[in-house]
Amino acid sequence: MKISNTNLSQLSKEKSLRNDCVYQRVILHNSSAPDNCYRFSELFNVSELKVSPNELIEDFYYCQIGDVDKTGCLHPVHLNFDNRNLLEEDYYKKIEKGDVMAVEENDIVFSFLLPQDETVPGKFARISAKDSNVLFSKAFLRVQPRVNPEILYYYLKSVFYKKLVASARIRKGYTGYATLSKDDLSDLKFDKAEIKKLFLNASTLTPKITDIENQISARQQNIYSMQAIIDTVFQEEFGYNYDTFEKLKSHKAYHANSASFSNNPDLRFSVKFHRPAGEFVMNELTANTDKKLKHILAEPIVLGASISPAEFDESGNAYYVSMATIKTLEIELDDTQLVSDRYFKKKKDDKSVQMYDIIIARSGVAIGKSAIIKDDFEGIFADFTMRIRIDNTKYNPIFTYYYIRTKYFQYLIEVYKKGLQNQNIFPIVLKEFPIPDIALSEQAKIVAKIQNTLAKQDKIKEEIERLRNQIDETILHIIRE
Repeated sequence: MKISNTNLSQLSKEKSLRNDCVYQRVILHNSSAPDNCYRFSELFNVSELKVSPNELIEDFYYCQIGDVDKTGCLHPVHLNFDNRNLLEEDYYKKIEKGDVMAVEENDIVFSFLLPQDETVPGKFARISAKDSNVLFSKAFLRVQPRVNPEILYYYLKSVFYKKLVASARIRKGYTGYATLSKDDLSDLKFDKAEIKKLFLNASTLTPKITDIENQISARQQNIYSMQAIIDTVFQEEFGYNYDTFEKLKSHKAYHANSASFSNNPDLRFSVKFHRPAGEFVMNELTANTDKKLKHILAEPIVLGASISPAEFDESGNAYYVSMATIKTLEIELDDTQLVSDRYFKKKKDDKSVQMYDIIIARSGVAIGKSAIIKDDFEGIFADFTMRIRIDNTKYNPIFTYYYIRTKYFQYLIEVYKKGLQNQNIFPIVLKEFPIPDIALSEQAKIVAKIQNTLAKQDKIKEEIERLRNQIDETILHIIRE
C-alpha cells in the first residue's frame, strides 16, 4: 500500500481542489521548483480546429479512438455523406452532431480517455504531412509542439505518460479509464534538465527518429483493415465487380416504372429499395447460386430478449450480449453486462448463445453490424439483435460470418431495411439473402486465406511496435546518461 501525506495548503494549489491520491503524489508532491520546470504551455499550444459538418461535401477521411492503434498508426475511414453505408453509419451520426475537428502537420493528438493503469498505452499519434487532411473525433485532444515536434511527441507518450495518467480525472461511467481535459494540462510541468538533454542531442537524435519513422512508414503501407481484407478476398474468389458497384452507388437520380414497384411482396416503393446498385448486387450474388441463407441454418433465425435494469447482476454468471457488445465487430464482455441467474435460467432455452453463433444488429444506427461467438461463455443475446446459428455440416460458420461482413451483403441490408425513425431488418427478409454455393473445403480455403492475411498484418504491427519502442528507449537512454 502506498501512503502519502498532504495538507490543506497543498490541496489549495489546484483550482478545483482535487484530492485524489495519485494526482497529489505524482503531480503536486513531486513538482520541482518553478525555475527547474517548463509549463505545458511553454512547450505546447492546445487548441481545436473547428470543422462544420456542412463543409464536408466530398470524400474525406476520419478517425475516432478505435482507428488509432497502440503504435500510433492511423487507420482512418473513407467517408462521403452522399454515399453512406451501414458499417460506417455511427461515424456519420457522430459527425452530424459536431464530433469532428481538423489537424495540421506535426500536431500531436491523443485520447482524453486514458487507462488508469499507467503501464497500458494510451492512444497517441503525430500528424505527418500525408495525414494532415484527416479529420478527428473530439475525443482526441490536439496539441501543437512549439519546438522539436518529433522529440516532444516521443517524450510526451513515453517518459511523461505517467504524469498524463495521474492528471486525468476518474469519472462515473468510465470503468478502468480516467478523462483528461485541456484545463488539466495547465498544471503539468516538464523537467528542464531532461528537456535540455534531449534538445542538446537533437542533431543526432532527430535523424535516428526520422530513420526509424521511415521504416515504420514503409511497413504501414502494407497495413489494411479487416474489412478491406474480407472484401478483397471475396472479390478475388468470386469475381465481384466493385468498380461498377461503386459507380452505381454514386448515381443519385434514376428511373423506375410501376411494374418494378409491384415486383416485391409488400409493394415497396422507397427510393433506396429500388436503387440500381441494389439490383446489381443481387444479380452479382445470384449469378452462380440459388442457395439462400435459410438453406444453411441449423435452426430459424431468432430475435433476442429484452431486459430490465433490475435483471443485471454483477454476481451473475451469464452475460447480456447487446448491440453495444458487438459495436466493434467483436464480442466485448465486461462485468457490467452480467445478468442474474434467475434471468438467465428463464431465457436460456431459446435466447442463449453458443460457440460460432453469429449475432447481428437488426435495428438502429448499428444495424448490420455482426460478431461471431469465438469463446465458450453463457450469455443471452439482446433484443434488437438476431442470432444466426449455422448447420456446420453444410456451411462453415466462420466463412458465413465473413460473408455477412462483405460490402455486398451489408448493402443488401441497406436496401432491404425498413422504417423511418428506427430502421429494422427482420429474419424473414435476411433468410432470403443469397449465399455462395461452394463446398465446405472451398469455404475452409477462403477462411484460411483471410486468416493468414490477418496473421501477416499482426506480424507487421508487432514489427512497428518494436520500432516504436526503439525510439522510446533512445529517448530514455539520453535522459538517463
